[in-house]
Amino acid sequence: MSATFIGGRLRWGILLAVTAVVLAAAGIYAIGAYQRFEESRTAAPSVGVSAGQPLPAVPFVLFRNTAGGQGYGNAATVPLSSPDGTRAVSEQACDRVYGTASTVICLKTNRGLVTAFEAAVLDRDWQQQRAWPVPGIPSRTRISPDGSMIATTVFVTGHSYATAGFSTATEINVTAGGSGGSGNLEDFALIVNGERLQATDRNIWGVTFVPGQSDVFYATAASAGRIWLVRGSLSAKTLTAVHDNVECPSISPDGTRIAYKKNDAGPLTAHWKVALLDLATGQETVLSEKRSVDDQIEWLDNQTVLYGLADENTPGDSNIWKLATDPASQPSLFIPHAWSPSVVR
Repeated sequence: MSATFIGGRLRWGILLAVTAVVLAAAGIYAIGAYQRFEESRTAAPSVGVSAGQPLPAVPFVLFRNTAGGQGYGNAATVPLSSPDGTRAVSEQACDRVYGTASTVICLKTNRGLVTAFEAAVLDRDWQQQRAWPVPGIPSRTRISPDGSMIATTVFVTGHSYATAGFSTATEINVTAGGSGGSGNLEDFALIVNGERLQATDRNIWGVTFVPGQSDVFYATAASAGRIWLVRGSLSAKTLTAVHDNVECPSISPDGTRIAYKKNDAGPLTAHWKVALLDLATGQETVLSEKRSVDDQIEWLDNQTVLYGLADENTPGDSNIWKLATDPASQPSLFIPHAWSPSVVR
């Protein structure tokens, strides 16, 4: 038996031994991480909470609870008059949540041997009325003001809008019953400068429904490095570009302005400012928030917006901030340990 053969077997033996040690260490770490996660979920809550109960009387704020302890990651509510008060935490775990006075849409991750993602429609008693699989990681969701339509956006590839080569799937569905929704928005005709864009690299995300106009919505469309605010028609199945560089639009309650995130850096080092677009005049206003806001903004009222930011000190935690639309105003904390706000009146 040659020395070369013996040396080769020895190297393979060392490699296998090192691999076994690495896999064992990874397994031990994963088990420990899971145990720590479960312990954190069963610990006493770090904020004042009450047991799950039906959706409260309007007005209220619906959100994802990110306070440590029992109820972490679950949908919760607080009265609009007391956003920092005791929160009613449901039993429904959601990655992204939005709602009306009677209906909640919950995008969730179902972890198991095979991780799957799901959209679930819940009634005001938190009972599931309908659910369907979604093809990727939950990102955005909205319900139309009349409660009839639901929009969902998920990441099919990538985990962030700052990730090179990310791909999304955005669908509009009815709130109840079987079929009747408009399906995947990538099947809509995309119209830019009066011409239909035939590119296959299109991404659509961040739907916002126009109050009082059941056929109309706005969203973001992107192709070949360009980004547009598009006005959508459900009946015509069209997306018409109306403004450049608008991401994750959110229309004001009076339907006159769009709040959105605007990237003022490069595509690989995105930094999103909070901006407003006057739909009548086309005038853009950039607000004073200095931090990068990777969120679909919610309107507290016609003069104030809300958005989530990751907590700088606690991994997995986040906070909801508010900011007046006056460019001179400064942001202030609205709901601590919270994410994905929905103002219900």
